[in-house]
Amino acid sequence: MTTSSQCVTNSALVDVGRRRWPRRVATVLTVAPLLRDRIIAWSVPTGTPQRRACDRCAAPIGLDRPLRPLTPVARCARCGGRAGAPPLTVEAALIAVLVLLWASGLPPFELAAVGAWLLCAVPLGFIDVAVHRLPDRLTWPANAAVALLLGAAVLWGPADGGGWLRAAAAGAGLAACFAASALLLGQRGFGLGDAKLALGAGAILGWLGWGALVFGLFVTFLAAGLAGVVGLVAGRLRWSGHLPFGPFLILGVATAVALLG
Repeated sequence: MTTSSQCVTNSALVDVGRRRWPRRVATVLTVAPLLRDRIIAWSVPTGTPQRRACDRCAAPIGLDRPLRPLTPVARCARCGGRAGAPPLTVEAALIAVLVLLWASGLPPFELAAVGAWLLCAVPLGFIDVAVHRLPDRLTWPANAAVALLLGAAVLWGPADGGGWLRAAAAGAGLAACFAASALLLGQRGFGLGDAKLALGAGAILGWLGWGALVFGLFVTFLAAGLAGVVGLVAGRLRWSGHLPFGPFLILGVATAVALLG
């Protein structure tokens, strides 16, 4: 039976959460231009210099320039052409991440690990859709943050070492499977960028448990399969075409955290 003191405590926590939402939304509005800047800069083929200007009119784009391309409008300040990710999409993705983390109920270090990985995953997903690549400048920091923060959860949190070992085994195993596919099957398999992204993804899913790993991969491949079928039916994808896998892996991790975290 719920006591009156428990009701008061729960009500106070809800009030605190409501008061913090304006601050959280302001954080999203601050972070979004930084991510949009990286999406524009790194949405280029491998070996190509970073994009620093509009492809149409060569107007410079950056945090020290007119910010219109980096706002939810996502338009060049000079010619009005589309710049980077579609309007409002980066902001919507960040809000979704914020809601997911708020609702997950994870302990602080685990929450920080998932949050750091997802913060890198947002621009990675947009870049993968645009040019079918996952830059090391985002995948490796994401993986390092997951490893360090989950390690901190063992050292200074309530978690035990078994969870970290399971996470390490899941991450290494999933990355190895993806890398083997890339090496053996070439363009018909996963990319090496997918393997690097899978390292952190597998670690997060493994930390949540073997069941979470299976569930997250099930959601990943189900979503990828459905997207492939829709693309073929709509004529947007050929049988020999390549579907960017990063966004589906990110979706699988997010879904597992939301439902099993």
